[in-house]
Amino acid sequence: MSVAVDTPPLKPSRRIDTRKRTLRQHAARGTLVNTGFMIFVSALGLVRGFILAGFLSREAYGIWGILVVSLGTLLWLKQVGIGDKFIQQDEADQEAAFQKALTLELMFTGAFTLLLLLALPVIAIIYGEPRLLGPGFVILLTLPAGALQAPLWIFYRDLNFLRQRTLQAVEPVMVFVVSIGLAMAGFEYWALAVGVVAGAWTSAVLAMAYSPYKLRLRYDRQTLSSYVSFSWPLVISGGASMVIAQSSILAGEARLGVAGVGVVALAANITAFTQRVDGLVTNTLYPAVCAVRDRIDLLEESFTKSNRLALMWAMPFGFGLTLFSYDLIHFGLGDKWLPAVEMLQITGATAAVAHIAFNWDAYMRAVGNTRAIAVASVAAMVTFVALGLPLLWRYGLRGLAVGIALQALAHVACRIYFLRGLFKGFSYLRQAARSIAPTIPAVGIVLLMRLAEPTHRTFGIAVAEVAAYATVSLVATFWLEGKLLREAVSYVRARTPAAVAD
Repeated sequence: MSVAVDTPPLKPSRRIDTRKRTLRQHAARGTLVNTGFMIFVSALGLVRGFILAGFLSREAYGIWGILVVSLGTLLWLKQVGIGDKFIQQDEADQEAAFQKALTLELMFTGAFTLLLLLALPVIAIIYGEPRLLGPGFVILLTLPAGALQAPLWIFYRDLNFLRQRTLQAVEPVMVFVVSIGLAMAGFEYWALAVGVVAGAWTSAVLAMAYSPYKLRLRYDRQTLSSYVSFSWPLVISGGASMVIAQSSILAGEARLGVAGVGVVALAANITAFTQRVDGLVTNTLYPAVCAVRDRIDLLEESFTKSNRLALMWAMPFGFGLTLFSYDLIHFGLGDKWLPAVEMLQITGATAAVAHIAFNWDAYMRAVGNTRAIAVASVAAMVTFVALGLPLLWRYGLRGLAVGIALQALAHVACRIYFLRGLFKGFSYLRQAARSIAPTIPAVGIVLLMRLAEPTHRTFGIAVAEVAAYATVSLVATFWLEGKLLREAVSYVRARTPAAVAD
């Protein structure tokens, strides 16, 4: 039963210029900025993926998928949380703190660049694909560019999302223009590699030009020790994720061939769209959560509400992908991608369920419990290696999709376990059920429509079903979660609402 109570002003423990708003209102407005940015980036990326799929062959897409996963998973090891730790810290001299963090970022970047230079020939030999070398070496040019984007941390820590996102918005535009232009000119996977590099360096130049602090090196051994203590579990987490991705690609290439890997890459690109809200909400909340990390009651409130808001999007989109995968392929990409239908159906539902407690890691990082993140990642890795890989080898793409689902469930179980410890016995099942409920009648309507449809499925029938699904989802969401939506809107309008407490 919902009870209306007065919401106390949320005051940060660090000094943040909220422009005379409360931190709730400022974070809510930041969510609008981030929403606009993520919608823009997601739509641009989705359109780019579809356009490129039309110009590239499945084999070329497979080469790119191998390259991205092989290098990208190794780069996860580089994501040791230096930026996250900089957001969390509260040193008196923030310019010096930034320069120390920048120095560590450049050190780790240099080390990983050397590691990848040595690893790339080995990867090419393992896959028997010498075509990986050229574009792979080009992609490595994004590493120094990524490190030089560190000034964006400053705007992020201060919740100055407008400046941060304005500078970042140039990168996806550059990637889109360059990659599409080169693909149309017939450069195949080279178009993707050059586009990514052009975007990364454009963003780096802008970040350095607008940095509020001077860019200089400042090494401090005590700072290194503090960052290592925070980051080593994140390295383990990245390593576990690397094992999952690398093993799936290696086994997939051996079992399904390069074209099969192309199907996996396409499915990952489409289902990643459901994860955009993860980045949106988590990125908005993290600096605010760090600012009030000593208030467990506020952490629990923000976690619960942010999860419910995100699931309003993730559940309909994920299960909608399951329902309409065939239509997306048949009427959109073309029948050459039909082998991806079943995998999309399974991974769509998986992506929806995997949003349960999706932004938990922001709260664990904020309170300094990064070990929990490592445990969850290792559990998911063990599940995938022990169950997912045998399923892939036995059943092909279907088995791989089921393996992905199993490792996602293992990860969700770990999240709930650690959140119960942080929030003193907090039960997430009721919250999740409330967010899943609006999707149930929408799915039911589509299934009933399909019972009455003719044998030959047309584009018009597909559009009608999508419209019915979206309409029912929206109506059910407003009916069940209207109070929470009104509360969220009231923060944007700078009013003080009655909190929704369950």
